[in-house]
Amino acid sequence: MAKAVQKIVGLGQRLGTSVVTQGPKVAGNAVQWTRPRLSKFWYYARVELVPPMPSEIPAIQKGFGEVVASARSGKWMNMTTREAFRNTLVCMEVAFWFFVGEQIGRRSIIGYNVKSDHPEPKYI
Repeated sequence: MAKAVQKIVGLGQRLGTSVVTQGPKVAGNAVQWTRPRLSKFWYYARVELVPPMPSEIPAIQKGFGEVVASARSGKWMNMTTREAFRNTLVCMEVAFWFFVGEQIGRRSIIGYNVKSDHPEPKYI
């Protein structure tokens, strides 16, 4: 029993020494690795993740109007395969962000836990 405790203590001492001596080096390497990636992320985040300005709202309304007009006129039937595929991917992205937002909001992957006054059926 005493030898086992000595081994555990020795392991803890070696681990502590390793963390103290190698920790700053590892942290420096991590900072050096993440700095260019974070700068690129923030560059694109400042442009892409900004909410629309009030001056941009008329352009957004015009875009929605064009989508409705093209749906009524049948212009969407003359799309190339590439454009249709791109539009499908955009719609899928919006749907996936909706589902991810729902999961974040309810803090669960599983659906809502709805409480009911009615007893649970026997066949389930």
